[in-house]
Amino acid sequence: MRLEGKTAVVTGGAVRVGRAISLALAEAGARVVVAYHRSEAAAHSLVAKIERDFDTRAIAIRCDVTRADDVRALLDEAEQQFGAVEVLVNNAAIFERHPVEDLSEADLVRAFDVNLKGSYLCALEAGRRLKARDAAGKIIQIADVAAFVAWPSYTPYCISKAGTLMLVKCLAKAFAPNIQVNAIAPGLVLPEEGITTEMVQAALARTVIKRPGSPEDVARAVLFLIDSDYITGTTLLVDGGRHLA
Repeated sequence: MRLEGKTAVVTGGAVRVGRAISLALAEAGARVVVAYHRSEAAAHSLVAKIERDFDTRAIAIRCDVTRADDVRALLDEAEQQFGAVEVLVNNAAIFERHPVEDLSEADLVRAFDVNLKGSYLCALEAGRRLKARDAAGKIIQIADVAAFVAWPSYTPYCISKAGTLMLVKCLAKAFAPNIQVNAIAPGLVLPEEGITTEMVQAALARTVIKRPGSPEDVARAVLFLIDSDYITGTTLLVDGGRHLA
């Protein structure tokens, strides 16, 4: 699928990896909908940059992906502004550290609500609209190598990301043949806020390539999956071999 003149929605698209994805889609010619929850200033700043630097349009729309009404409103406004949405990138997520002995029910619910339920609601809404029009489209889930590698201090996060991989498989079958649904599982491409140098070095020691990746590595993987029309229901690991260690 070529992106010129197409409409792409990126949840969590204003900051960090989501920002790199939004920029890559804009550079490829897509009209970009930057969906944000709390990063309002960053979202509007990114929209201004896209419209200044690239020959395309962008808008920022606030959306709480855990609320079905918000998700429907997001897609409604995207369609009103730019026409039908052909690409959805589910990137919105929370990444919280909790020792296992301190985990609460609320920790699990919060991770599932954003990372799994939010992805579920967005993918279903986008896929149903595409299927109703008998249109081709791409749905891409940003997962994590944590779906394959156990991190006890991030147990709810790991479980939620593993769940999104099965979501991708189910929807790839449900929305075939015209809609391809895939996942990307990054490794250490952007350290979390507050992480120490020692923690980064420990993570790199378990990475086969022995260096960090970048948000742009993930963005290039997104473009690859959009360009391909014969890949669906799979997960592309962009982790420097972290899952092997």
